[in-house]
Amino acid sequence: MKVLKLSAQGLPQSWISLEQAVLHYAADEVRWEVGAQIAIFRGGHNAMTGEQSIIGVSSIIGTKGVPNINPFDLRPGLTNSKLFARDRNICAYCGARFEDSFLTREHIIPFAQNGRDHWMNVVTACRACNHRKSNRTPEQARMPLLYTPYVPSLWEDFILRNRRILADQMEFLMAHLPKSSRLHS
Repeated sequence: MKVLKLSAQGLPQSWISLEQAVLHYAADEVRWEVGAQIAIFRGGHNAMTGEQSIIGVSSIIGTKGVPNINPFDLRPGLTNSKLFARDRNICAYCGARFEDSFLTREHIIPFAQNGRDHWMNVVTACRACNHRKSNRTPEQARMPLLYTPYVPSLWEDFILRNRRILADQMEFLMAHLPKSSRLHS
């Protein structure tokens, strides 16, 4: 289970473990919290008062300090799992939906034609379509793209990089997605 760590201004910073979240609480770095309480940690007892220390961890926390992510400079890392999620596991050529193990990262302009490995030049393809297209462009292979590639936003990237998102975390992230995002449907 992960906690969504935001800057004090509300920009996503990272997915952190419960233990990392407790450290933020203990260091008095949590400025605000939203979402459900997902864990309670009990510490030792105060020698003077006998009171036990208790830290409740919320699913979304806003921490003090200056954000270490500038949303305008962000270029999300490209991984197959994020690519397949962006494209909803749908082959860009035949339109069928597949399990990850049957999909490939397909370069629209192939490496053999000086294509590059970046978000705007890759789509999800099934193995059969990738093999059929080979080292040709979609036009050369007469295999038109069924959808266009795009670079995920900061908010989309946080959804794409975590497979186990709690409902309140997903609701928070989805509220900030661009209207054009494929993750809406």
